[in-house]
Amino acid sequence: MTDLSLSQPAAPAKGRSLWTDAWRRLTANRAAVVSAVYLLLMALACLAGPLFTGHDYTTIYTDYVRVPPRLAPYPGPNEIAAALDDVTRRMRVDLTSWQETDGRVTATLRSAQPIDPRATRYFDRSSSFGDTRVENTAPDGLGMTVSMTVAKRYFLFGTDNTGRDLLTRTLIAGRVSLAIGLLAGLTAVLIGVIYGSTAGYLGGRVDDVMMRIVDVLYSLPFIFLVIMLVVFFGRNFVLMFVAVGAVQWLDMARIVRGQALSIRRQEYVQAALALGVSPAGILWRHVVPNTLGPVAVYMTLLVPQVILLESFLSYLGLGVQEPLTSWGVLIAQGSKNIPSANWLLLFPSLFLTSTLFALNFLGDGLRDALDPKDR
Repeated sequence: MTDLSLSQPAAPAKGRSLWTDAWRRLTANRAAVVSAVYLLLMALACLAGPLFTGHDYTTIYTDYVRVPPRLAPYPGPNEIAAALDDVTRRMRVDLTSWQETDGRVTATLRSAQPIDPRATRYFDRSSSFGDTRVENTAPDGLGMTVSMTVAKRYFLFGTDNTGRDLLTRTLIAGRVSLAIGLLAGLTAVLIGVIYGSTAGYLGGRVDDVMMRIVDVLYSLPFIFLVIMLVVFFGRNFVLMFVAVGAVQWLDMARIVRGQALSIRRQEYVQAALALGVSPAGILWRHVVPNTLGPVAVYMTLLVPQVILLESFLSYLGLGVQEPLTSWGVLIAQGSKNIPSANWLLLFPSLFLTSTLFALNFLGDGLRDALDPKDR
């Protein structure tokens, strides 16, 4: 009697694609996974964080110029008296007494001249007080009792040279820097990979012509190109993507072209060509995937380069302009205040440095995951 189960053919083994293997190796790399999670959290913090800081990135607090970071709110108990003295000095009146009860300050004012009730607007214009009310006025008009609420404000990262909340501005700067770095970097990678892989795979005269075009573009001054774009299109945020992406793809094209020249001689490419696969199919299925390792590593280096380029352009007046800011701009401003206000440099530098470390770890993980030699 024949066992029919033995005569049945075995199920064919299911193959694994490059992307399946890459995902498996990437998720096994703890440093890369932690870096990816950190970058995601950083992006979410920069996008949603300014909604919860309690400050607008353009709001100027004249009473809190370059105040140091702290967890306690401003003004503190010892700072209310100084704030009252500052306001009464501008009102040109004397502060005889004051007391605070349940977050509301009651102050007694005296002057040699009758006090105009409209002068109490100075309290509302102050960053420390609000909701000012005239409680009592002396019959001769030389005395007045006013009450106002104490505006408690938290500056966890301190404030900058003009009295703006540094935490809010750091998060807003992260939006700009990450957007410019990632979008301009992706644009440069997309153009460079397509251009370089095409030139490297086709080779011959086509390769010579395409790379001579790259050499010509290399010779063009970058600043001159940006100035021309500003003249024709005006200074705006999108211009940063165009200007940076129009230059950074040249290096990527050379890197990918060198990889493609090596890959085109491999046996699996020759086999695909013998089977009648079209050049476009070979590029998409064999050449481009095998260049993604160096591309991923270069991408992690390209993002900080773009961020630094953006800072340089902003310094020249061609990039991000006030009140908008970026990490590069904040670091440039903070470097001028190291002796007196080192937090202006510390916090933007920590954000930028940690982001660059995460990008490098993620790039190393992508390089290892996409390396075809490890398959």
